[in-house]
Amino acid sequence: MAGALAAPAQVARVLPEVAGFDRELDYAVPAELAADVRAGSIVRVPLQGRTVRGWVLAFPVEPQDGFVLRPLAKVVGWGPEPSLCDLAGWAAWRWAGRRRSLLVTASPLTSVRQLPPGRDGPLHGASALGAPPAPGRGPAANPGSASSAGPVGERGSGEARQLVQDAWRAGTHVLRLPPVYSATDLVEAAAEHGPVLVVAPTNGRASAGCAALRRRGATVALLPGDWALARAGTDVVIGARAAAWGPCPGLASIVVLDAHDEGLVQEQAPTWDAPAVARERARRSAVPCLWVTACPTLELLAAADDVHAPSRAAERAGWARLQVIDQRRSDPRTGLYSDELVSLLRDGGQRVVCVLNRKGRALLLDCAACGEVARCEHCAGAVRLMGEALTCRRCGRSRPQVCASCGSDALRSLRVGVTRAREQLEALAGRPVGEVTALTAGKEDLPGTDVFVGTEAVLYRESELRRRGAVGAVAFLDFDQELLAPRYRAAEEALALLARASRLVGGRGRDGRVLVQTRLPGHPVIEAAGLAGPQRLSEAEEPVRRALRLPPFSALAVLSGAGATELAAGLGMLGDDRIEVNPIGEGRWAVRAPDHAALADALGAVERPGERVRAEVGPVRF
Repeated sequence: MAGALAAPAQVARVLPEVAGFDRELDYAVPAELAADVRAGSIVRVPLQGRTVRGWVLAFPVEPQDGFVLRPLAKVVGWGPEPSLCDLAGWAAWRWAGRRRSLLVTASPLTSVRQLPPGRDGPLHGASALGAPPAPGRGPAANPGSASSAGPVGERGSGEARQLVQDAWRAGTHVLRLPPVYSATDLVEAAAEHGPVLVVAPTNGRASAGCAALRRRGATVALLPGDWALARAGTDVVIGARAAAWGPCPGLASIVVLDAHDEGLVQEQAPTWDAPAVARERARRSAVPCLWVTACPTLELLAAADDVHAPSRAAERAGWARLQVIDQRRSDPRTGLYSDELVSLLRDGGQRVVCVLNRKGRALLLDCAACGEVARCEHCAGAVRLMGEALTCRRCGRSRPQVCASCGSDALRSLRVGVTRAREQLEALAGRPVGEVTALTAGKEDLPGTDVFVGTEAVLYRESELRRRGAVGAVAFLDFDQELLAPRYRAAEEALALLARASRLVGGRGRDGRVLVQTRLPGHPVIEAAGLAGPQRLSEAEEPVRRALRLPPFSALAVLSGAGATELAAGLGMLGDDRIEVNPIGEGRWAVRAPDHAALADALGAVERPGERVRAEVGPVRF
């Protein structure tokens, strides 16, 4: 590191933004740049004959003896808070990745040379802690009193606000609120204690929350666009998954909305998830972390310090009415379209959303004689026809092509795609039917119809659908494909779909309903949604997960890519009996450990191969 300065007065430790490079280097700070340099600043530094961007991790530091340091080339502007630089190091260990990608997430999209005027006092518009709410805002009475009781989600009900007060202490708390509740009331209650960082599962949810809070008078920074405002300080900082890394000076709490949602998991490696990042960030700051969810997963329940739930009356009111259509004895000629569904579609006064997930689903078979779904007699997973046998995609066991219930060999495949379903529904309903999938992008592309059919992506167009009027019903045409999907989290994901559908049609106080067509009417998912008791699913899932040593009773990672086999071999040579490495086909390997710390240590102890390898820690689709 030869350079022009022999005895620099000040030295900064910098992590260059170079792919595959994770070394910290020391640079001299010229006197004319010193005033703009701080821990977290984004700078440009000379490295290997070029100038690259980097982050100041510490300033000032003691220089190493015997080296002549090169100077910083330029101060680009503001960067992550110093605490986030430290957090990136932890996350890189936890998810077997590099700090570089995490610091990119924590940085502004464009250079920020100057911050706007920040917060002057703890709150601008939201009522300060201990002060009465402004007229027309907040609960009309003590939020925990009987006089303010009512369905969660109705303005002034106070249930969400009361749960925030009950959970207001350092630690991680699950707030088990039903699908229909006032997230604005909840965030406002948290903001009364100081600046709050809010993580939403989608950009649309974050934008809607930002608008609602601003209407109530709070100063809100919407990430990523308002990064500079957030760094200066506001009452609320809100955004989608990446907001877990957003700036929030004076952080008093973190709120994660729909903490069960898969949208909070980063798909690219390192595969970090926002609830876990928020939990660690809150722990380091000794502030509350509130995981808000209608259907908490076993992983959330295991990691949380406490679980808080509203009254039974309020929880029931926040789930939609569930109508279950048992198709085991239905006329086989009706296929996916029961008489109840057809009647609903032909009601011209009803706006109906039909859901049929086809992408990535397992092939389902049913018995033509008794109507039972073909399932594995060992683990109850869905089976598919492979050669002359039925094979379970979950545990791999095989059996002859016969129904386990009645012994018939007359098996039928259930396979209708969204496009074909739209044509059939249109003929049955006698009115236009719009198709919505993940490829339907942009508000202008939402069909101008009163009946829709699509994958679960249609449920994420909630705000656009509601702008056209209330949705009377959400119908799941083939819910068994969700219940029997070959993934260990299939049941939790299925309940999450019913929760999102409930939010779209509204709670029990409205005329809306969720219609489910299934051959498994007694499944714990159906019972949990019908009785507004998500804990019923957790109680049914826990012994199965424990017996199979699946999360949260173990930690998992999936290795893939050209270097996966070499990395798997290195893990096997560690000699650690706690680490299991098994092939799962197509050059992929599953790594299992008793907990995340053991898994992270093992992945960090093995040198990465020269060929590309992807380590997916905590796979959601395993």
